[in-house]
Amino acid sequence: MRLGYNTNGLAHHSLPSAIRLLASLGYKSVAITIDHYALNPYAAGFETQLRDTREILASLDMRSVIETGARFLLDPRKKHHPTLVSSKQSGRPLRIEFLRHAIDMAVYLKSDCVSLWSGTLPTNDQREDGFRRLVEGLQIVLDYAERRDMQIGFEPEPGMLIDTMASFAELVDRIDSPRLGLTLDIGHLHCQREPIQASILDWSDRLVNVHIEDIRVGVHEHLMFGDGEIDFNETIAALRQIDYDNGVHVELSRHSHCGPDAARQSMAFLQPLLNQ
Repeated sequence: MRLGYNTNGLAHHSLPSAIRLLASLGYKSVAITIDHYALNPYAAGFETQLRDTREILASLDMRSVIETGARFLLDPRKKHHPTLVSSKQSGRPLRIEFLRHAIDMAVYLKSDCVSLWSGTLPTNDQREDGFRRLVEGLQIVLDYAERRDMQIGFEPEPGMLIDTMASFAELVDRIDSPRLGLTLDIGHLHCQREPIQASILDWSDRLVNVHIEDIRVGVHEHLMFGDGEIDFNETIAALRQIDYDNGVHVELSRHSHCGPDAARQSMAFLQPLLNQ
């Protein structure tokens, strides 16, 4: 497995600076969250930035994944909007178009996968209606991923329609595509009292991307390692047991104000566990 870091935790750095910083600290992978400053497909100069990013990754022998969870990229007023559970009138086609752009970027950069999530169920909507819209939109995305030979990593996220491993299993039952992989956030599992080791072992055939941070039960707040309750020896042992060979990406999106120090401390905490 390769230890990586998510650029949403370096929001005050340019993308080239963030990648070079992570490489200098020993990281071998980078989870690039598309945002206003990072591979925004709607921005002037996007093609140049994409080409430069590929050259930087290659020169530093860094692998990558593309993350699609920017808060206000598609709608400056409403966080994460629109989503795959939004209605067509509320902008779901824009999310689908954006995910196609993400897939194209990932192919160009030779990334391991594109990571995405469902979105939250709109107020007063029925769960089944949201699920129907999710399946409809996700199928379009998966079909495009199949044509482009790119893997999708779907992330269960607390508070969203697909929040737990049980709801992810329901999604797989409804849309069983070989392109539908899993982005597993270790903190989300612990936060929702789901077993970390069992989840890794049970879903090893779908696992394409891992997010990692510390956290406390019942509180969805990503914490620095050692400030929460997770047993990371157990986590790394489970990943090693399944011969996991993709990125394990630190996700500390609220630590950009101290991004270099957070990245350095995370490396110091995790690298000895990986070397055991």
